[in-house]
Amino acid sequence: MAASGEGNTSRRDLLLEIQNARQKEWESKKAFEVDVPADGKCVNGKFFGNFPYPYMNGLLHLGHAFSLSKLEFSAAFERLRGKHVLFPQAFHCTGMPIKACADKLDREIEKYGNPPQFPKEEAEAAPKAEEEKEVKDPSKFKGKKSKATAKSGTASYQWQILEMSGIPTEEIGQFRDAHHWLQYFPGKAIDHLKQLGCGVDWRRSFITTDVNPYYDRFIGWQFRKLYAQGRVIKDKRYAVYSPLDGQPCADHDRSSGEGVLPQEYTLIKMKALDLTGALAPLAGKGRVFFVAGTLRPETMYGQTNFWLLPNGEYGAYRGLNDEIYIMAERSALNMSYQELTPVRGEPECLLKVKGQDLIGAPVKSPNCAHERIYGLPLLTIKMGKGTGVVTSVPSDAPDDYIALRDLKENKDKLKDKHGVKDEWVMPFDVIPIIEIEGFGNMAAVSVSKELKIKSQHDAAKLALAKEKTYLKGFTHGVMIVGEYAGKKVSEVKPIIKNAMVASGEAILYNEPESKVMSRSGDECVVALTDQWYITYGEEEWAKLTKECLDEMDTHGSEARANFEHTLGWLEKWAVSRAYGLGTRVPWDPEYLVESLSDSTIYMAYYTIAHFLQNGDMYGKDTSLVNPEDLTDEVWDYVFCDGALPAETKIPIEKLEAMHREFEYWYPFDIRVSGKDLIQNHLTFCLYNHTAIWPDKSKWPKAFRTNGHIMLNAAKMSKQTGNFLTLEQGIAKYSSDAIRVALADAGDGMDDANFEETSANAAILRLTKEIAWVEESIANVGSLDQGPVSTFFERVFENEINIAVHRTKAAFERMMFREALKTGWYDLMNARDTYRFSCKEKMLNRHLVERYIEVSTLLLMPFAPHTMDHIWVNMLKKGSSGLTAGWPEAPQPDYGLQHAATFIEEFVSALRNSKRKKEAPGKAKKGVAPPPAKTFTKVTIRVAPCFISWQAATLEALSSKFDPESRTFPEDVFKTVLSEVATNPAASQWSEKDLKKMIMPFAKYRKEKAIEGGAGALGVTPPFDEKELLSELSGYITASVGLDSIEIGDYENQEAGPGGKIDVYPGNPQMEFS
Repeated sequence: MAASGEGNTSRRDLLLEIQNARQKEWESKKAFEVDVPADGKCVNGKFFGNFPYPYMNGLLHLGHAFSLSKLEFSAAFERLRGKHVLFPQAFHCTGMPIKACADKLDREIEKYGNPPQFPKEEAEAAPKAEEEKEVKDPSKFKGKKSKATAKSGTASYQWQILEMSGIPTEEIGQFRDAHHWLQYFPGKAIDHLKQLGCGVDWRRSFITTDVNPYYDRFIGWQFRKLYAQGRVIKDKRYAVYSPLDGQPCADHDRSSGEGVLPQEYTLIKMKALDLTGALAPLAGKGRVFFVAGTLRPETMYGQTNFWLLPNGEYGAYRGLNDEIYIMAERSALNMSYQELTPVRGEPECLLKVKGQDLIGAPVKSPNCAHERIYGLPLLTIKMGKGTGVVTSVPSDAPDDYIALRDLKENKDKLKDKHGVKDEWVMPFDVIPIIEIEGFGNMAAVSVSKELKIKSQHDAAKLALAKEKTYLKGFTHGVMIVGEYAGKKVSEVKPIIKNAMVASGEAILYNEPESKVMSRSGDECVVALTDQWYITYGEEEWAKLTKECLDEMDTHGSEARANFEHTLGWLEKWAVSRAYGLGTRVPWDPEYLVESLSDSTIYMAYYTIAHFLQNGDMYGKDTSLVNPEDLTDEVWDYVFCDGALPAETKIPIEKLEAMHREFEYWYPFDIRVSGKDLIQNHLTFCLYNHTAIWPDKSKWPKAFRTNGHIMLNAAKMSKQTGNFLTLEQGIAKYSSDAIRVALADAGDGMDDANFEETSANAAILRLTKEIAWVEESIANVGSLDQGPVSTFFERVFENEINIAVHRTKAAFERMMFREALKTGWYDLMNARDTYRFSCKEKMLNRHLVERYIEVSTLLLMPFAPHTMDHIWVNMLKKGSSGLTAGWPEAPQPDYGLQHAATFIEEFVSALRNSKRKKEAPGKAKKGVAPPPAKTFTKVTIRVAPCFISWQAATLEALSSKFDPESRTFPEDVFKTVLSEVATNPAASQWSEKDLKKMIMPFAKYRKEKAIEGGAGALGVTPPFDEKELLSELSGYITASVGLDSIEIGDYENQEAGPGGKIDVYPGNPQMEFS
């Protein structure tokens, strides 16, 4: 094997040898190139699947391979069972990441040389972004954001990132040119995906941006259609923005903070009443306000003070209308991009001052019951969030209440340390403002007492207190003060906010929900930008897109809920950028179409790319069609059933062929992606399909999303060395072992785990299987040539049938870990169990040959190189096994399977019981141990049926069992207890006794059903237990070491609480003699 480069790698090398041979064969036969049949029909149907094109600023890694493998396995399965399969793959180069990386490298080389000599301290330490918790507005309900993905790695310099990607030192300088990235990485990606064995039609591959004139024309057509429909407009909106880049910073433009959106705050303007001391230099320069950001402007009625960070750096910044704002520098920069300061992007600082020097500053605050309140010290303020000035409402904010209480009690001598006078604190008591059911009218006070919070250092308890009260205060709170007393907080919050803004007492202000870094290394702000937007969220369009979603298969309720949630909050999306690579906005060429917006309908382009680009992914080959001839009329004809262009240089036959190709393949059948793209790319895809194709028959059929992947149960990281590129993984383990480990890593939307031990185990299993098949074929003449007849032969044949059906069902649901289990692990175990049962008898030739053929086909989608090698070179089947057809099998006999499981478990239990009874006793002081006993006979008594409460338990479990997925709902035991409680035998039991009697039996049968299917829940046993034991009495006695066996009946008796039920169907009584 090949775990670490040590030891014997012969097994791995064998797989690599087979891999290279099969790939050469597939290449020569053009195994994955597909075209529309001449008659436009396919007997077994078509399958068109696709995967988001990866971004070309680095090599493909295990994360790419994990998501892509879901499509590869599905495509391979559909191809195997006879469908006409299209799996194309392109590469994304649009946007600013590549340009930003190239420019960053250029600056490094200019500053440090080529090769660069970086300062030692900087080169050794990669910068770490400050982690900040996202602040949530309780009035806005949003899904979880994706993980912030630093796709450029964790090194300090771009040069180091390229070094870690394996780029030779002498070549790195070439990457100063952004276009070199486009020439280098897409070719590498194709090589590595070919090595993985992906069944891609590479004739249809392409890159994005105007470097490819064909794709550039396609995107231009798409946006002209959207513009003509009024779905692209110019508007001013808040957007996350990079001051360095001078443009909005979308998700794909970020090195961290993916998914972060603008967060609106209400800035409360608290007028400074005394411009003395540290504020004296501001006298006569304008009206001075401390501005505090809040998400709860309706709570300002309860202010008792405001908070400042003693060691915080504050500034006085010039605003509009002769106003001056005291706040943190970072928030002043944000304001300057939101038309709230005289000069955009240049906040004018009139004075810098420490927070300690502002303690005790008196202010008059809007809606406050007091004429003046004072600035007090709070040590937990984060200057990276809000303005650094914080309102204090101790009635409803646990942090405020505990901090004010600490000051009043002078805990840790806080008043003394920060020079706080009693008159600034002591007169200010908690003011009730909101009534919350369960918490009263001072929620913060009551929950702090309930949790016994001792001081503001009890961070965990304070976080829990906030969690308990914050959202409930908004959703269930009722105002008890002010103009809106008696009304729900959720109703009056926007009214109070708007009134404060209208009166000039507050300002609307935005900043990123959490820290966002652009790929240029710039911390982003929120800016009010005048640019082109796509009108996502528009009522009629959103309704149409929701209809599209409703008709799709999302492969799980969790994914559907995330899509629905995204449709609920997604609004206008900035589509234009001034910097980067891409397609120019057709009607405003000063701007580029951003990277998430030129990636929404390119699946349609796949269907005709080979007609245009002649297999050249850069679009340099113009021999088939001149890009200039691709007019809007041509695109409309090909994709939208438009009229045949009256004037075109493109031959009519080619136009018709392109149209035919699109009509054949569209809509696509599945798009596979990471779950983080639900909140943008995948939802954009739905919107754009409903806009470009009113014909619902062209709408996407299915999306399948998955979680991220860890490596050896830890986050992948170049910095820690826990990282694996696709190329490295294949070289280390072989493509088939990597594929098996990817399938074994996990399904669903939870994060999966790629275990290198799994890849190593796959090497061993695959090579041992090759050896076993080779040996079996060589010895086939010496095997039993008779028909399948014995119990264990019938069981093995049945297990083969079960594997065929269950594996097919798992593939159809795209549950690949399950397919690997049923199609390989379980079937291999069944083979080994059969071999073990044939101690005195030769294996049956028919079963051995059928097992080899079936197991080869079932594993073909996962390990195509090894299995195709077995199929072609060892079984001598002639043509490739990739399209050999799914094996046929009659419906399985699950009763027979349960019988086999029963025998296996019974013999094991019988053997263990005999061993214990025959074990010699322990010696006691001065007394020799009793002699060991020897038993030669066992009497078995079989229960003919379940007693009534057991039967009721099975019926309740059965009613909640999903036989297809072999799952139960989470509350299944609640249902079971409820239903069994009505059974006459259990109706008088207490709840405690009911659980004591029912739960062990229910849990055991649940596990058996998950393992073996619905048959485990039958009230009537699926086989005759006595008859089976009699038939296999010889096998049982030989296996356990007995001379004889006697089989009889056991008389069931109902047992009440405390009674022990040891004997029931499937669990007979055993007595040795």
